[in-house]
Amino acid sequence: MIERMLEQYMRYGTLVIREPDGSRRRFGNGDPEVMLDVHDKSALRRIARDPGFEVGQTYMEGLWSAGPEGLRVFLDVAMRNFAPMFKKRVNPLVRMLGALVVQGNRIASSYRNIAHHYDVDEWLYRRFLDRGMFYSCAYFERPEMSLEEAQQAKCAMLRKKLVLEPGMRVLDIGCGWGGLAFHLAEHADVQVDGVTLSKEQLRVAREEAKRRGLGDRVRFLHQDYREHDDRYDRIVSVGMFEHVGSPNYETFFRRVHDLLTDDGVAVLHTIGRQEPPATSNRWLNKYIFPGGYTPALSEVMGALEATPLRTTDIEYWRLHYAETLAEWYRRFQKIRPDAVTRFDERFCRMWEFYLASCEGTFRWWDQVVFQIQMSRTQDAVPLTRDYLYRSDAPEVTLDPPGEALAKGPDAA
Repeated sequence: MIERMLEQYMRYGTLVIREPDGSRRRFGNGDPEVMLDVHDKSALRRIARDPGFEVGQTYMEGLWSAGPEGLRVFLDVAMRNFAPMFKKRVNPLVRMLGALVVQGNRIASSYRNIAHHYDVDEWLYRRFLDRGMFYSCAYFERPEMSLEEAQQAKCAMLRKKLVLEPGMRVLDIGCGWGGLAFHLAEHADVQVDGVTLSKEQLRVAREEAKRRGLGDRVRFLHQDYREHDDRYDRIVSVGMFEHVGSPNYETFFRRVHDLLTDDGVAVLHTIGRQEPPATSNRWLNKYIFPGGYTPALSEVMGALEATPLRTTDIEYWRLHYAETLAEWYRRFQKIRPDAVTRFDERFCRMWEFYLASCEGTFRWWDQVVFQIQMSRTQDAVPLTRDYLYRSDAPEVTLDPPGEALAKGPDAA
């Protein structure tokens, strides 16, 4: 079965399978050449039976390794060739039942799901993220940008789309370690409340706010967006909507509407897909993002259109997240020996497979980022987009390398 699949799909590059006895089989013709080094023959049987789950599972278990080119290059070739295999439409009934079971995300389960991923040892995040600890897609305005510069460019773009004025109140739903909140407070002179379900993110963000002297302008709360109640001039949410779950999309947008002032503006930044609605990947859902799902734009807009909010701008970011993930993978590889000691080999295999495979979904499997700007009135934002790009707009500058977010405890 594996041979039939490879003969059918291998059209770019060459794949060499090396069996445990040393024998080799070649599929495809061309560069680059990558190797699947099989340590246990059961890996091939399992992959053939359920490739979407077992490629990652058997790699975690150490049943195969990539050749000298490394896992990232191997997955790039494999995912490019096998993209057509994973683009089949999902039965709507199967998708609906899967959404109810996997993405129900009631408040209590949302707290548990976020803790599973974001309360992993802070040591890890400090070493593969940028110094501001932004854990979402960067914006590479120029190819030569560093990850730090690209993350600040992302913040600057969000700042412009929020159309901020000094003294405004801003809510950051899913505030992470606080990087965007600090950027907005320092660069736009606004008051920011951030809500997160992660206790670790809450602790780090509060410590950094104190260190920066922003305690009077930035506040962080351990709350679900459904539990929060206040009114804000602006609302922003970056990299959190993937955890909402499609059954809750309309609830999310109605909450955003109710939390906004009459002339309020909101911006949503989320991973999405440029294909019809589907189901969550089982491996990612089990090990990385339980309850997570990346929506089609049709799913997002269907829920948004059911609320009084008005859509004022939609932008697609295509390969920016692929470049972000590639840099995260490179940084993780640099600290991998220390990570093996701190965690174990299985964890490191899980983490590098997560980063490399997600990069492949943005390069070859139609994953993108949506930025959706919304308001309660038609004229809350400028009627043309030149305000985002005009030459007199503020230059992107790096936030100062703070001692807490830049280094943190036990920093190398």
